[in-house]
Amino acid sequence: MTRFLIRLGINVVAIYAAIRLVPLLYSGGLVLENTNWAAVVVLALILGLVNSFLAPLLKFLTCPFILVTLGLFTLLINTFLFWLTGQIGGLFGFGFQADFLASFLGAVIVTIVNMILMGIFKDYLKKSD
Repeated sequence: MTRFLIRLGINVVAIYAAIRLVPLLYSGGLVLENTNWAAVVVLALILGLVNSFLAPLLKFLTCPFILVTLGLFTLLINTFLFWLTGQIGGLFGFGFQADFLASFLGAVIVTIVNMILMGIFKDYLKKSD
């Protein structure tokens, strides 16, 4: 349970960073429907579910493209998953609207923040509950 809460917290921080930084980097790209913390937590849960179920399937199906592009195709997969998170969240009133560049920047920011925070909390994530 502790590992789940740590991963959820990391996703919350990553999505919050993306929501705050994307409009600074690219104007007019990311429009959040609801701006409270509950929305960010719901989006973090949706992102975790999307990454758990769809990311492995998409990476398996697009393995030749990933190999040919030396892994750069995973950026497009992450962009799609970030966009899909916003669309699914929109069904519950917590989503965001984003065009391709905003989704790409959001996915890159979420990935970087996740890598940094996973590195910081790696000891806590390795321990069993």
